[in-house]
Amino acid sequence: MDDIYAFEKLDAWIQAKELAKLVYKLVAKFPNYEQFALCSQVRRAMISVPSNIAEGVGRMSYKEKIHFLEIAYGSLMETYCQLQIAVEVGYITNNELENIKPSFFTTSRLISGLRRSFENSLNNEV
Repeated sequence: MDDIYAFEKLDAWIQAKELAKLVYKLVAKFPNYEQFALCSQVRRAMISVPSNIAEGVGRMSYKEKIHFLEIAYGSLMETYCQLQIAVEVGYITNNELENIKPSFFTTSRLISGLRRSFENSLNNEV
């Protein structure tokens, strides 16, 4: 198992990837006419979360690592906001959103913790 990238070992990336799968399953319930509107936007925002974690970890400087984690966190919040709208327009139920909400909290805490770790490393470089 030595032949894996550093990001693949991170709980933040693993959790974000699992959350992406859950969100994709929810989005599949959206009406067909939303496939190129809200559905597409939710998918893009959600896939950005694990993607930016992976890209950030692959960067050389801690400032860049932190920057990409901030983007991942923002995309996570964007996705949650869009799912709230999906509830309000009747594409998914409030119960479905409540069931997935703990995964958003877990992912956000893991991203924040990883960001703090990189900030500490950055501060120790100076």
